[in-house]
Amino acid sequence: MKKTIVSLIAAALAAAALPAAAETVVIVSAKNPASRMFSEQAAQFFLGKSTMFTPIDQAEGSAIRNDFYKKVTDKDAAQVKAIWSKLVFTGKATAEPKEFKSNADVKKAVADDPKAIGYIDKSAVDDTVKVILTLQ
Repeated sequence: MKKTIVSLIAAALAAAALPAAAETVVIVSAKNPASRMFSEQAAQFFLGKSTMFTPIDQAEGSAIRNDFYKKVTDKDAAQVKAIWSKLVFTGKATAEPKEFKSNADVKKAVADDPKAIGYIDKSAVDDTVKVILTLQ
C-alpha cells in the first residue's frame, strides 16, 4: 500500500513538473527575413514601443501568456494590458494585440502575416513559422 501511495505521489509530482518544462518560443512567418531576436527586442513589440512587427497574443489568462510576459517584459499580463489600454486611449496605438485561443491559432495568424510576431509552445512549431527566440 505504501509503495502504491509513494508511486502515485511521484507520478503526480512528475506530471505537475511537465507544464513548467515546456519551452516558449517567439515566432515569425517563414516569409519574414528576421532570423533571431533578443528578449529586449521582443518586449518592444509586445509593449507597443515599436510597430515594426504586429504582435499576436495568446488568450487572456492563459499560462503561456503569463509566463511569456514575465520572462520577456518582467511584467505580469495585467500590467501589459494596462500599458496597451493607455496607448489606445492616448492614440499612440489603434488597438491591443489580437488574441487567439491556442498555439495552433497563433501559429496560423503569424504564418499568414509576414509582419506578425507571436509566441507558442515549442512543440507546436512547424515549417510555416520561424523561431527567432527561445525563452528559458
